[in-house]
Amino acid sequence: MWWIRIPHKSRPNFMENVFRSLWTWSTYPIFIIDNLNWKEIMLPLKEATHDKHKEAERMPFNVAMFKGELTKEQYAKYLLSQLEIFSAIEENFQMPHEGLKRKYAVIGDLKSLDFHQLEIVDNATLKYADYLRGLTQEEVNAHIYLNYLAIMFGGQMMKKNTPGDGNMYEFEDMNESAATIRAIQKDEWADEVNKGFDFMIEIFKELEKCLTIN
Repeated sequence: MWWIRIPHKSRPNFMENVFRSLWTWSTYPIFIIDNLNWKEIMLPLKEATHDKHKEAERMPFNVAMFKGELTKEQYAKYLLSQLEIFSAIEENFQMPHEGLKRKYAVIGDLKSLDFHQLEIVDNATLKYADYLRGLTQEEVNAHIYLNYLAIMFGGQMMKKNTPGDGNMYEFEDMNESAATIRAIQKDEWADEVNKGFDFMIEIFKELEKCLTIN
């Protein structure tokens, strides 16, 4: 096993070549880096979560929802999942802005579809909700970033293609609400955001079971 000490003063011109050359070795190196601020080599949040984002985006249930192919019953199951996630966050943690809260908006959408929140929620959603309840405020902020900005922006494209009233996608002041998340956003959230995507991928797999197979 290789131990390498990289002097702080040589870091700017040295790091890229070190990582490139050592990547080809058969043993895995361990780096002890003097006075290194990891923020300086950390990927931006959007870039660090890009692959998981794309994977979730391409899940068959999500694609069907984007295309407007879901029935009321199928979309209601998705709303029930969203309600469980939003409830876990909003009932246990402080939100950056009151206008972000989605729990009662989702309940309104379920009522418009003649569904109610007593329906059984899939196991993948329950696991995610339980995980969220065990986090600290700082950790859950990453999941607020993931779940609420997704509804706020990506959801605006979904709204016209989904059944019901679309209350979940309606924000009193979308720009102001989004700004409160952006104000606390950190690149260090990447691991938690990617965990959130992993949970969402499993949720989409569960929801796929209700899709009609032609």
